[in-house]
Amino acid sequence: MVEISMICAGCDVSKTKLDIALYPGTAFLSVAYDAAGLKQLDAFLKKHRVARVGFEASGGYEWRLLAHLRRGPVAAARFQLGQIRHFAKSRLQWAKNDRLDAALIAAFTASIEELPPLPDARFDELNAEMTYLEQLEARIAVLKTMAETTILARLKRLHEHDIARLETRRKARIALIARQAAQDATLAHRLDLLVSIKGIGLRTALSLAIRLPELGSIGRGQIAALIGVAPYDDDSGGRRGRRHIRAGRTRLRKSLFMSAFTASQHNPDLRAHYQRMRAAGKHHLLAIVAVTRKLAILANAVIARGTPWTPVHTR
Repeated sequence: MVEISMICAGCDVSKTKLDIALYPGTAFLSVAYDAAGLKQLDAFLKKHRVARVGFEASGGYEWRLLAHLRRGPVAAARFQLGQIRHFAKSRLQWAKNDRLDAALIAAFTASIEELPPLPDARFDELNAEMTYLEQLEARIAVLKTMAETTILARLKRLHEHDIARLETRRKARIALIARQAAQDATLAHRLDLLVSIKGIGLRTALSLAIRLPELGSIGRGQIAALIGVAPYDDDSGGRRGRRHIRAGRTRLRKSLFMSAFTASQHNPDLRAHYQRMRAAGKHHLLAIVAVTRKLAILANAVIARGTPWTPVHTR
């Protein structure tokens, strides 16, 4: 834990207000989530000489606060909901309201040795575009299920018409995001490197380049953990449980998981890995998860060395 002399603030974000608590201390502030409220927040942080401020991801509502804090003098970090919930459990804190949540976030912020960096401002617009694309894809998936399960032909035609319309929009958004990304020389180079990997198409390359800026700068195990494809032990005493994947960036993992199906058949290196696992009696989905992990590690290596992918196997 950081030194107790360091004042940390926790901010609970909702649609219309911000609740801010300090650790250590009992000072508390509740303000409207608007320009005037953000100014009050700045004054509160300055008055109490706050060195750090933490807040939770809040379904997108936190982006205005994130952008504001990123421009300010106080070190700030955005935490995932699961981090705060597990911290609450470790303190046996079951009660929940906005003020308690703010205090909990403040205590958690103080417990972190090094704050995770806030997202680069360059990615704000691209992240918003990617979120919209993912929402389109989710709507398409729902409509496909509706079309498959309806018993009326006229309703099926309506669903198919909506699917076609959204698919057209989806392709247009992918092209738009690619054009926007190409305006940044670093992103454009990353995209070229990623699409050189057989099995990774433009859609997945965009997701990796935008959703995973850490790519190429950290180790293979860390990359697998960030995506959520790192296997975790489940052992106790003499028992050896099955290893499981968990957590990570869900939307990114879904994109890479779909690419793994293609890579397991058409990327010679990953196809060989998939076939070895199947020959060893591993279930198809378990083998695909392993291919997803390999694909993530391969993408990390390609970005780290700055050269396109070349296969080890020729067939």
